[in-house]
Amino acid sequence: MSEISTPYTPASTSTTVTGNETVSLADEIKKYGTAKLIEFLQERDLELSETAIKILEKEEITGQNFFDLTQEELEKWGMPGGPAKRLVKFAKDCKEKKLRAFSTYRSLKEVLVKYDIKSNGTDAIPLFSLQPPKIQDSNKHLGYCVENILFRMKHYGSLVVDSLKSMRNEYVSTILHTALHIAEDETSKEFSMRPEFEIIGEESSGRVNYAITLESSYETNRRGKRKREEDDFDYLRVNEFNKKALVKDSEKYKTLHSGVKKVLGMVVGMLVDRASAEDESPSKKKARVEGYRSKK
Repeated sequence: MSEISTPYTPASTSTTVTGNETVSLADEIKKYGTAKLIEFLQERDLELSETAIKILEKEEITGQNFFDLTQEELEKWGMPGGPAKRLVKFAKDCKEKKLRAFSTYRSLKEVLVKYDIKSNGTDAIPLFSLQPPKIQDSNKHLGYCVENILFRMKHYGSLVVDSLKSMRNEYVSTILHTALHIAEDETSKEFSMRPEFEIIGEESSGRVNYAITLESSYETNRRGKRKREEDDFDYLRVNEFNKKALVKDSEKYKTLHSGVKKVLGMVVGMLVDRASAEDESPSKKKARVEGYRSKK
């Protein structure tokens, strides 16, 4: 993986690479004439004196020969040792740094123009919908996931507003681990999931914040606060749902099975899409983007 350099913004400069291709910073600098090269160097923290700048102007140094300069050569032209040494070191660093596509663009508008989109904002970018892989009902990982969820529901009950974060996390963790297994089967690649924070009261943020919200949880949160007796009634109704969901031929079980499969499909779809993108050539990525645009 190439190193990502800190983007710089010389006047009216843009890279012409597409997709995930990268070019070195040196490749961009080689396009500069004397005036633009000096402008670029002055924007860097090189502390070049007026004497050093005048020498570059006098010798008509451009981006093409900037990387051939030596400290001895600069000093021979009358440049002090300090700036001469800094310039040579900076030239060496530029050769090693890589630029990601679009890193030299100065605005979003420039990027959009490249794709024939005339706008200053993201609202004009065509939307596309994720195409999740179809998970068969016979998938062993799906079966294990549903059984695992039912096992917890039998003892915990369904999730309600007052459910502990650690309890909710167990359901989410089950779905995520299952999604990783299915994605590995789909892509023949290995995935990993490492929690970064412990769950400690209100400070929990790592394992709990998986950003997955089930539709039932959304509906519960949308209702807001309710009267105590209404909460009690809903909790009893949830327990009734749990018992029926444990019977595999029941409609409640089928509803749970279908819901879990839908959520898994979306998560697996994102994992597979990300894994596949890493292997795509720039031309394939461009074709995929064009496909999204054509569906606008």
